[in-house]
Amino acid sequence: MNKDNSRRRKKQESIHRSSYLADRCYFHLKTLLVQMNSRLDRRLVQTFLGIVMVILMHRHRNQGLLLSELGGYLMEPDQAPAGTKRISRLLHAQGWESEDIERYLWEQADQRVTELHEQHQTVLVIWDESVIEKPESLHLEGLCPVKSSKAKRLKRIKPGYFNPPGGRPIFVPGYHWLQVLVLGLQGPITLAHMRWWTSRGEQASDKRSQEREVLAEVSQRWGAHQVLHVWDRGFAGIPWLTMAYVHAVRFVLRWPKAYKLIDAQGRIRKAWEISRGKRSWGHRYLWDARRRCMRKVGVVAMPVTDKDLFQPLWLVVARPGKGREPWYILTSEPINSEDDAWRIVLVYARRWQIEMSIRFEKCELAFESPRLRLWETQKRLLLIATLVYSFLLSLLSPDLLGSSTWLLRFWCHRTGEWSRSVKAPLYRLRSAISRLWLTHPPPFLLLLRLSSG
Repeated sequence: MNKDNSRRRKKQESIHRSSYLADRCYFHLKTLLVQMNSRLDRRLVQTFLGIVMVILMHRHRNQGLLLSELGGYLMEPDQAPAGTKRISRLLHAQGWESEDIERYLWEQADQRVTELHEQHQTVLVIWDESVIEKPESLHLEGLCPVKSSKAKRLKRIKPGYFNPPGGRPIFVPGYHWLQVLVLGLQGPITLAHMRWWTSRGEQASDKRSQEREVLAEVSQRWGAHQVLHVWDRGFAGIPWLTMAYVHAVRFVLRWPKAYKLIDAQGRIRKAWEISRGKRSWGHRYLWDARRRCMRKVGVVAMPVTDKDLFQPLWLVVARPGKGREPWYILTSEPINSEDDAWRIVLVYARRWQIEMSIRFEKCELAFESPRLRLWETQKRLLLIATLVYSFLLSLLSPDLLGSSTWLLRFWCHRTGEWSRSVKAPLYRLRSAISRLWLTHPPPFLLLLRLSSG
């Protein structure tokens, strides 16, 4: 009897949570939906919200964004062709553009920047680049050659195996990808911008032009001194430093050890040569998010000058110990003490968040699975999937901790101490919501399916 009551209470609670999460999804996208409703047919707007929900439900890396698969979740499985047709109509509809979603993401980032300023936190703007690989495609609009990270990963030498393939990098058809996040030194992240570009066809562009446009947008929105930009080694070099100086932005940049700078004595030397022989100012034990262990790290900083534009900068060197390559971090921030140097190291360490973000989008949200021919249609579907990621990030808010804990406990239970303690909230949250909505579909989806009749 007690078991029956417990199951009944759990079912009632699950139905309530299912409806609550659907309402959260609606209110998260309400501003965008209202804008679209003024230009599109109401049924298309309903389909838009429905696609966001069914992408959350359908978890499949190779088929996660196939219209035929999503159609079977939007409608009943026996009405999958009708659901596919509804999605296709929305993606090809006149009256809205992919830029509408981009503007919405910028507005969300504006709110996050304001919140961080009110909390007196340092606002970090983290950039990173990646590619979407479509190795089996030839006729999709906008395809261009991209360096395959999958092939590079497969070519790594593994203990106990031999004869790894060598040679030059492998290039496959695909698209270039640029992503920007906003976050503080602590707390959840907010997606600010996502864009894809190609080097071929009518939409042909180049890397620096795309980055220049985004930097100009960020500078216009948040000013030169309100945020601190964090860039990886792919941005290192005179062209990008010049753009940083033009916009007078604050930055933290991972500098390749072989790139040259001018040291305090006026000599042009490589970064590793400038720091050679200088004792660390201090040591701390820091968490290595990639290897999941604590490391004893030393830090030292020294003034340097850019050898081409002669701008005064600081070079901060983090030494993670024997056998590990130091971080050479170039920054425009003044370093007056050991604490200032550690702050720069911790700021750059937060850049790992964007690496995990890109991994989640490729693995969980199936960003490489769409098979749409037209460039604009592809961007629309990818940006709708981006809204799913934005919604999941919103569920990490501290005021929703109770709901998230309940979801993970009842709908994504894990056995084993490691599985319960590992920090993978988005993966488990997405899995829990998917199972909950498949078992107890929210009222909006039920009404949407009934309306098809």
